[in-house]
Order: sequence, then C-alpha cells, then structure tokens
Amino acid sequence: MSDDDGAGEQLTDDQKREIAVWFLSNAPAGEIHYVAKDVRALLGDEAVYEAAAAEAYPKYNKAHLVSLELPDRSGDIIITTYGELDKNNYLDPRTAQVATVDHIKQTCTKLRPAADEELPSAYIEEFRNAIDVEVSKYVGEAYPKGVCAVYCTSGKDIEEPGADFGLAVVISAARRSPQNFCNGSWRSVWTLEFSYAFQLVEIKGKIQVGAHYFEEGNVQLDTDVDRKDSTLLQTPEDTALSVTNIIRHQESEYFSSLEESYLNLSDATFKDLRRKLPVTRTLFPWHNTHALSLTRDLAKELALGK
Repeated sequence: MSDDDGAGEQLTDDQKREIAVWFLSNAPAGEIHYVAKDVRALLGDEAVYEAAAAEAYPKYNKAHLVSLELPDRSGDIIITTYGELDKNNYLDPRTAQVATVDHIKQTCTKLRPAADEELPSAYIEEFRNAIDVEVSKYVGEAYPKGVCAVYCTSGKDIEEPGADFGLAVVISAARRSPQNFCNGSWRSVWTLEFSYAFQLVEIKGKIQVGAHYFEEGNVQLDTDVDRKDSTLLQTPEDTALSVTNIIRHQESEYFSSLEESYLNLSDATFKDLRRKLPVTRTLFPWHNTHALSLTRDLAKELALGK
C-alpha cells in the first residue's frame, strides 16, 4: 500500500491501518480470513497488519454475531455486545459461564463459571430461561445451523414483580460453502422491554441477511429490516410462547418477502434496471432496418438488392 515515486505522498502507517481496518470490517460473512490474507500481503508490514487486525476482528465478530464452540463442547457462544463483559470475555447466559475469546483466531480459549454479579436475579432468570427454551426450539426448526441466546439488558437485580426490565433475543445462522463459491448469514436481534405498569412487552427487532456468490463473478446481497410488535405480560412460560410466536411470524414473513423478490428478479427488478428507451426515445426498428440512413447508405455503396 505505497504510492509509486512521484505519484503522490506516501501513506502513513495510521492511514494504512485505517484502510486495512475498513477492508477487514467489511468482509462478507465468513470471509474475513480470506480478506485478511490479502490485506496482510498488500501491507507488507506486520506491525501495521497486527494493529489493524486487533481493531477490526472484534468489530467484525460482533457485527456478524459470530458463534464459537465452547471449550467444554457444552454449546456455542455468540459474540455480541449483549454478552460482552470486556474486550475478550463474553457471557453465555444459558450455561452461566464466561468464555475468553481469541477474536483473530475466532476460538474460545478459556471458560469459567460466571460470578453472581454477572448473572440476573432468580426472578429475571425465570423469564430469560423460559424465552430461551422456546426460542431454541424455533431456531432448531427454522435454521439448520442456527444458534441463539437470551440476555438481560436492564433490571437484572430485580427480585420480584413491580419494576420494568429488559431482555434481548439474539439469533445467528450462517451457511459457509467456499468450495461452492458462496457464503451467507442470517442475523436477528429482538429487544424486549417489560413494562409492569402497562402489563406489556414491547418487542423491537432488526433482521439482517447477507449472501455472497463469487463463482466467475461477485454478487452480494446485504439487506435489513426493522420490525416491532407487542404482547401481554403474563407468566414466564406464556410470555415465552407469545414472544417466540411473534418472532417466528415476523421472520417467516420477511423470509417470504425475500423469496418473492427473487422470483421477480428476472421479470421486474432486472427489467427496471434497463433503460426503457434508447437516448433517441425511439425503439430500434429491428423489423425495418432500411428505415435507418446508415443502412440505406451501406446498401447503396455495396449495391445491395441489385
């Protein structure tokens, strides 16, 4: 990443690092290691690359909700801000454990039991666990390689009814098939705000879908949508069923809309991308090319038709 002599000013190390961070952070789902290999070669400076990787990988892992297998094989942990205790330690609320993560290698290196202050109260855990159980069933049915987790986002020390609290449902599913030149991911985050005064649960969700096909080309899909709904605050079990049904409905509806848009690609989308008429505002008369002066001139010069 250096300019030729006389072509311009030399890039500083900070500028190189910023450019490298941008490329790494914007790598398609499941492809950051491939991008990193090329960035490293282009930089030709190990110190600059390591600084860029240390900044970009955590950002990438959290943005893509990367899931990593726990060292004891008891499940997977999602790298998300909702479970982030510090730069390298993440809470797995289902197993009440804290995993130490190597962001660049994308592996869990250590595991320890979560401290009491890192976990919600028994009252909050009832709701969290009930929703986790139902969402896990849904994810197992809907996403072959999906993982999910439910985190407490506020009010984790509440011991009994009477106050508001918040939870977040995080769903991550990825399909990686580089040998077939395609990768993709489905990410959704649903925040649940429990209002005791109104006996309501306000639900807000963001769904993000990414896909990358790169066989003899480079085609990417990167789309997202925001959704919201609400349900009555009931017992933990009933609330969990209601919340999960809403998530299932909203995600199924969005998935169906994506499928429908693909079916219409050739008939509508691609057609809309083309110019309706040439710049002359007249359709080309393929049925009567003699109407064009160039055709007449050529015919005359070549004595065509005689």
